[in-house]
Amino acid sequence: MTASGSLTTPAAEPAPGYPAVRRADLVEDLHGQRVPDPYRWLEDAAGAETREWLQAQDTLWTSAESGLPGRSRLAARMQELMAAGYAGAPVWRGSRQFFMRRLPGQEHGVLLTAAPGQPDRVLVDPAALDPAGLTTLDSWQPDKEGRLLAYQLSCGGDEESELRVLDVVSGEQADGPIGRCRYSPVAWLPGGKAFYYVRKLPPDQVPPGEEQFHRRVYLHTVGTSADEDAAIFGEDRDKTNYYGVSVSRDGRWLVISAAQGTAPRDDVWLADLTASGPASPLLHVVQEGVDARTGLHVGRDGRLYVFTDAGAPRGRLAVADPAQPDQAHWRDLIGQDPTAILNDYAILDGAELGRPVLVAAWTRHAISEITVHDLATGERTATVALPGTGHAGDAARLGTTGGIRARPEGGHEAWFAYTDNTTPTTIYRYDARSGEISRWAQAPGAVEVPDVRTRQVTFASQDGTEVRMLVISAGDEGPDGHPEQPRPTILYGYGGFGISMAPAYSASVLAWVEAGGVYAIAALRGGGEEGEDWHRAGMRGHKQSVFDDFHAAAEALIAGGWTTPGQLGISGGSNGGLLVGAALTQRPDLYRAVVCSAPLLDMVRYERFGLGQTWNDEYGTAAAPAELAWLLGYSPYHRVQPGTRYPATLFTVFDNDTRVDPVHAWKMCAALQHATSAPWPERPILLRREREVGHGARAVSRSVTLSADTLAFLAAQTGLRL
Repeated sequence: MTASGSLTTPAAEPAPGYPAVRRADLVEDLHGQRVPDPYRWLEDAAGAETREWLQAQDTLWTSAESGLPGRSRLAARMQELMAAGYAGAPVWRGSRQFFMRRLPGQEHGVLLTAAPGQPDRVLVDPAALDPAGLTTLDSWQPDKEGRLLAYQLSCGGDEESELRVLDVVSGEQADGPIGRCRYSPVAWLPGGKAFYYVRKLPPDQVPPGEEQFHRRVYLHTVGTSADEDAAIFGEDRDKTNYYGVSVSRDGRWLVISAAQGTAPRDDVWLADLTASGPASPLLHVVQEGVDARTGLHVGRDGRLYVFTDAGAPRGRLAVADPAQPDQAHWRDLIGQDPTAILNDYAILDGAELGRPVLVAAWTRHAISEITVHDLATGERTATVALPGTGHAGDAARLGTTGGIRARPEGGHEAWFAYTDNTTPTTIYRYDARSGEISRWAQAPGAVEVPDVRTRQVTFASQDGTEVRMLVISAGDEGPDGHPEQPRPTILYGYGGFGISMAPAYSASVLAWVEAGGVYAIAALRGGGEEGEDWHRAGMRGHKQSVFDDFHAAAEALIAGGWTTPGQLGISGGSNGGLLVGAALTQRPDLYRAVVCSAPLLDMVRYERFGLGQTWNDEYGTAAAPAELAWLLGYSPYHRVQPGTRYPATLFTVFDNDTRVDPVHAWKMCAALQHATSAPWPERPILLRREREVGHGARAVSRSVTLSADTLAFLAAQTGLRL
């Protein structure tokens, strides 16, 4: 690889309305392909020239923001809708429960506990720890007896997660903080004296630039220094590996899994701790070098439950003897459904039941279903009637168990969260004795939700593949189900990493639709809505299919009379930011405005920033000639063409984003401002920068401000009157 050209090219004449910016004549030879990179100098975030350019962009955005009509009204309405708060499903330890809740007016959710005869009691309140609202609760896990709680905090959006241990009864800190615990599971041993966890190596023990990688599984004894922790697993394995770890309720069985970055496959090991001891487990290979994801759980009945997509891209549940855990001995308990995705399960085997049952959670085209099965045979015995066509799972995405929660010691009850486009998260309880569900907890705030209607429509992509899309509107369409006239519309998508777009309560969606707009959410290839095959149909060399699906969704909205190209805005973040970046460069004629948040846009150099190296199984790597060709085929930054009338575009980035570096948006913003032929300020190219936050969770007020800015920008461009 070689580079040619000058890094000291004088500043180019600015397009009218935009700050001056240097456009370097830098061209790199990669595997025989000449790849220009005129704004590479922006990768030097600390450089004086970069800082000067960012300040100019801040000034430009501030000026544009002040002229957005209706922004304050949107913010006020979203604040009202978010005042619903939320309640989380309970995690049980004996008679004690742990749960999340956010009351109206609270900036963050709070972790509470409750026991019989006692009032709810706060365990961790991020806002009380940090009144500035910059601290977030990343995850938590009570020990098996419910006496100690491991929890992880990060600050300023960096998601670095310091792990602490709290005495549940006294509220006093019992251990920690232990640093470098980003994305760490916690697996307690019985008695609460020790747990397994995952921690990155110290920065001085890894090569420069690799501080985000090199994880190990450790065993920690509560009350001792983390420097004394025994490294259990991870030595001499891939630096990008993520590790999972769990311990059975009786403490006998240890499960460790390893996945290379975000690859949709893992290796899995099982150890009998009674045979070798916790500090030196003898790990038996269950799955290694297999192109599948597999999770293990040893039940109270002594059976090994194997949740896997091996040979079943929509998921299946098998059972085996933990003494013979390899795939040759698996027996299907719940086989693959040809049209639904198996997402989760819970075992109810309390003595009060006539026979033990298994409760299974499914999605069919992203809409949730729950079924009941005989635990011994897997035979389906019932279907649980859900409150609507929405999503059943843990919408708060906190805690450490899945979408259906049961008591670890058995019992006859299961709990799950439910939400849809007009229903704030509500917790339901299923009673296996009667087969009935009842409302366990509801969102604590009373809000007046607008009357909207959600349809799931099907359209054909460029290659004929059927794709589905949720269309949310005010429900005042004509008798044929189509609007009487086109409306300002936002099309949202993601299309990556097997993540599904499911119905959910959203203040920003409701505020937009209530104001007279239409909001559409497309279930694109690359997501998980139709199983692992659907995911793989939109990854690596097939990534263009995702963009084709998105263009087809836009065309379906236009053909259906919902909108026009002049009224259509698109929005996406992270991998969805890549999606809309590709969309605006491939079909600038099809979209009027774009919100591109925390995006990947330079796909030639994405592996050099943030967590990029963990995603090369999803996208491919520029180090391989054939894969570089895939990436250059759609890389938004490299497809910008001078003289093109690009849509109005707002990039939103976060200075402390440690997943996707803001430099992607900086370089793309500079390229578009140079290239667009649209006169200022008709279709502006803007950069909105936010400090002290990152890629993930944030305070409610910051979420409202960000959404108000982006919706007001889209409204101004698409003609929605606020």
